[in-house]
Parts: sequence; C-alpha cells; structure tokens
Amino acid sequence: MEIWINPECSKCRSALSILDAEQAQYTVRYYLEDPPTVPELTAVLARLGLDPWHIVRSGEPVAAELGLADLPRDEEARSRWIEALAAHPVLIQRPIITADDGTATVARTPEAVKSTLSVNRDDRVQ
Repeated sequence: MEIWINPECSKCRSALSILDAEQAQYTVRYYLEDPPTVPELTAVLARLGLDPWHIVRSGEPVAAELGLADLPRDEEARSRWIEALAAHPVLIQRPIITADDGTATVARTPEAVKSTLSVNRDDRVQ
C-alpha cells in the first residue's frame, strides 16, 4: 500500500502511527515533493469512487486564487479540477492511502486508516 502524506500534517502523522502500530507494510509518498500526475489522480479518484472536488482542500489560499469555489462541479469541469490538483498538490486532501486490493481511502480519521488495514491483512509483517 502507498500513503500520500505531508509530514507537517497531524492527520498524516497519526495515520503513519497507526500503520506502524499494526506493522503494516507501506510506501510513503511525499506528494508535495512528488506530485501525482493527471493520470495518477484520475486513477486514484476512480479507486476512491470520488470526484476531484471531493478531495480539494478548499480553504487553501491557492483554491481562492484559482476560483475553485466558482468552478462547476460537473463532468464538463472535471478535467479542470484534476489539472488544478496536479498543478497545485497542496490542494489535495491528505492522507490518501491506496491499498493493494485496488481500493483507496482519504484516511483523515483513525477509523478510515483501520478500514484500509482490514482489507490489507496480507501486507502485515510476519
């Protein structure tokens, strides 16, 4: 599994602590330093079952600068949302865990992290 984090984020640090306590095997992606591409975001959104506007940190100053509040939340504008996320990864909610079973979770709560672990028991260190 892979977890997209910002090391400055308390929710990310909490998720890592839970993964470590459960001895989960995972790869960390510092998504601000290694931003996801448009195809990667498209794939993760499909795995999440969400639209791009559902994972936007709308309180970030760049969201206002880009006028995201006024951008339609529809299929026509979907690519513009994804391009904004790829160009400005600070807009992406965190942490995001992509599991080996093909699912993904915006793991902002301990319960969300643990739900990811329940489908990845085979990833545990033996």
